[in-house]
Amino acid sequence: MNLPASPLLAQRRIAVVAPSGAPLDDAAVLRGLQVLEQLGCEVHNYYRAAQRFERFAASDAERAAQLHAAAANPDVDIILALRGSYGLSRILPLLDLDMLAASGKLLVGYSDFTPLYQAMLARGRISLAGPMLCDDFTRDEPSAYTLSQFAAALSAVAAAVPHRVDFASPDSADMAVDGCLWGGNLAMLVHTLGTPYWHEPQQGILFLEDIGEHPYRIERMLLQLHFAGVLARQQAIVLGDFSAYRLVANDNGYDFASMLAYIRSVCPVPLVCGLPFGHIRERASLVVGSQAQLRVHNGVANLSMHFPIDQASL
Repeated sequence: MNLPASPLLAQRRIAVVAPSGAPLDDAAVLRGLQVLEQLGCEVHNYYRAAQRFERFAASDAERAAQLHAAAANPDVDIILALRGSYGLSRILPLLDLDMLAASGKLLVGYSDFTPLYQAMLARGRISLAGPMLCDDFTRDEPSAYTLSQFAAALSAVAAAVPHRVDFASPDSADMAVDGCLWGGNLAMLVHTLGTPYWHEPQQGILFLEDIGEHPYRIERMLLQLHFAGVLARQQAIVLGDFSAYRLVANDNGYDFASMLAYIRSVCPVPLVCGLPFGHIRERASLVVGSQAQLRVHNGVANLSMHFPIDQASL
């Protein structure tokens, strides 16, 4: 695979770490590292195939050590997750979260990576809900949209200028709300509710996505956030992709649309659908902790992320 160097990615100093699941194909990891280099990045790889432990990329201690080493490396600016799956929860007690925040590195990933967004928010730092090495940089044809969004978000963060995502949301009412952008994977977010790893910005814009969760499970998790008062304390809820689930005969017409209609009937704040974020090929990059403006007009939504961040809102 030969990709031209990207002017917006050239000379980005990226550390690849594996805090969660083991890759499904180690040869793909090598391809992904090569793609980053072809795009002009300076790559520091902390993943070692020989360290694989059970379903995880390494033992708990070794996975935590990867994050610490990348944060301590003066030649690294960006820490990129290798993949998600599961495993970050196990190492949260082992992580020096204050050190990760103080390092100034930009943490990038999604899905299982969600608790690290929370940890950075609690410490007044932004992070990037963006690509991971697998599969975003290991595909035969990486998504031009995903790469351009990643590059644009990195440039916006570096220059402290707005980063923007536009998307169709035909079933959403016109609105204009502002607030701290936060959220991530729905299951991982609910997983931290009531723990020391939960952090909730007030009057924020909450974005959510998930994969392989039947609509009734999505409803149950959204209701948990609703019953806990989380949804009511936000300006808007923005839903990304929810896919790869299977409906069955006894659903009797209950599907994602009916679940969404019910949640809208009980949720006291607007729900906006269509955000291009989640376990999908064409994925936006979102600056978690930025001051965001969400505008919806005539079925078109615009999410604009601004800097500097308002520390009080975090």
